[in-house]
Amino acid sequence: MTKLTLGTHPYLLGFEQLERLVERTAKTGNDGYPPYNIEQTSDRSYRITLAVAGFTEADLSITVEDRQLVIRGRQTDDEQGRVFLHRGIASRQFQRSFVLAEGVEVGEAVMENGLLHVDLTRHVPETVVQTVRIKRSGVK
Repeated sequence: MTKLTLGTHPYLLGFEQLERLVERTAKTGNDGYPPYNIEQTSDRSYRITLAVAGFTEADLSITVEDRQLVIRGRQTDDEQGRVFLHRGIASRQFQRSFVLAEGVEVGEAVMENGLLHVDLTRHVPETVVQTVRIKRSGVK
């Protein structure tokens, strides 16, 4: 039995990149830290919210790399002289990745009460109708 993928289906032409994006998303292996929400704020906009308590704006970076939104956090180690009897607040580095569809653009990012909000907007391309002229072959 043959494995049918998006790239080999006869009616789906040019979707090889979509298949690679799905594979890349499956391999990200996010460990659940930090927790996040994704909400749809309108027909064409979204908001990703990450719980980043203890991080400052300087500890965070947001980049878009090859249609992938990457949010990284790295706290500076300022624990000199501190003795913890219990340490329940995570202070480790993290990387969260979100694959963006074609036409999705990253807007602003805002820190508020230990939450990082990243707004996204999806631009719908105009519908284009193209007529292809048929040439006659082999006629001299």
